[in-house]
Amino acid sequence: MPMASGSIHVKIGGQLQVGDDGLYENASEYIRALIRCDLQTRDEAWDLLQRELAPAMRAEDIEFVAVSADDVIRRNKRR
Repeated sequence: MPMASGSIHVKIGGQLQVGDDGLYENASEYIRALIRCDLQTRDEAWDLLQRELAPAMRAEDIEFVAVSADDVIRRNKRR
């Protein structure tokens, strides 16, 4: 997914870990780190989902069992 380029302005209240005693030089560096972390988390979640679905995507049609929405609701209520 392409990222938008340009600038945005964000007002942040509270303490950030920036400056002489913080982990980041300035608020912009902190926000960039948050965005990088979010993108990495999203990519990891997508990879996990793909790994979980891979066996079903390779399965033969005969291996699938038709269920109704009511079947799924009943199964989930038992959990």
